Amino acid sequence: MNLTEIQAALRERNFDAWLFYDHHHRDPIAYRILGLPENLHVTRRWYYVIPAQGEPRKLVHRIESYHLDSLPGPKQAYSAWQEQHEELKSMLAPYKTVAMQYSPNNSIPYISLVDGGTIELLRSFGKTIVSSGDLVSRFEAVWTEAQITSHFAARDAVDAITMAAFKEIGTRVNNGGTFEHEIQRFILDAFKREGLITDGPPIVAVNANSGNPHYGSSKEKPVPIRKGDFVLLDIWAKKDAPDAVFYDITWTGVVGAAPTGRQQEIFNIVRNARDAGFARVKSAMEDGQKIAGWQVDEATRDSITKAGYGSYFTHRTGHSIGVEVHANGANMDNLETKDEREIIQNSCFSIEPGIYLPEFGVRSEFDVLVRNGKAEVTGKIQNELVLI
Repeated sequence: MNLTEIQAALRERNFDAWLFYDHHHRDPIAYRILGLPENLHVTRRWYYVIPAQGEPRKLVHRIESYHLDSLPGPKQAYSAWQEQHEELKSMLAPYKTVAMQYSPNNSIPYISLVDGGTIELLRSFGKTIVSSGDLVSRFEAVWTEAQITSHFAARDAVDAITMAAFKEIGTRVNNGGTFEHEIQRFILDAFKREGLITDGPPIVAVNANSGNPHYGSSKEKPVPIRKGDFVLLDIWAKKDAPDAVFYDITWTGVVGAAPTGRQQEIFNIVRNARDAGFARVKSAMEDGQKIAGWQVDEATRDSITKAGYGSYFTHRTGHSIGVEVHANGANMDNLETKDEREIIQNSCFSIEPGIYLPEFGVRSEFDVLVRNGKAEVTGKIQNELVLI
């Protein structure tokens, strides 16, 4: 835990304090930010308040009084619920505006981890509860220089593997044929050779399957890849090293033939929407303006809607990327949620709009890193369908 940085972040936002609370590991964010062991045996509620100024304080149950001993600040213990309420009220007495892992109207479910009853209790003490969303982004989504280096190392490997996978599809189709799951295996074997790991197998989707954003190919239900087929590859991985971060891309192509007019039209619309989202981030950074995730989604979605395909773009524009492929910074989302979290320096996210038709689907994804007041695409950019 970096107490100095946490308190500075609270003062920047004019928050009086940040209250961490847990019961039975309901809030994994608290453990990561405070540096508590994730295997800590927790059967009773604990509370830890960090003020914008001054010393933190702890409240723990007497039978688990040791839980927060690794953290600075004096400790109070309770047994009875009445005692718990009184001690909590006393601990928070100096503070009016208190940040918690809470999101109004559950707008950002990744942050909304505190139960409604606890919010009600604190409000009965006269507290104003605000979302810790931007605070969490600062301490969970900001990359170190070493992590940025690991991202580029993963990029170099994944970009090469993606092109090799397209080439392998063409070779196998010309020599008798192949299946989705076999190309998936080809990619996973390449990950192993390159020292990459992932949290799930890549998506290899042909024709109508590419119209399913979370499609999963399998050996049990083999799907052949043939000449003339439309193919989508969604590939994400990171280096097998401590604190490494992910690289995540999606490319599309056509096997052994020129794309149809329809395929080319949809690809162009998706590509242009992707570029519109990036242009929105890029201009904001260059102008020194704050920008939230929902505004990037708005730019891509408006582009697709104006082209007449808004109803076929069924997911958010992008997600935060970090040690986990879906990390805890701002998502590019004004569809599933209105993500009002700010895009901050040294953070990374995907831009990946898609149009999903019954016969095929197009998604085009690249990663955007914000640093030094600028936004940059970190890998290769697909501007034309791959001719496999």
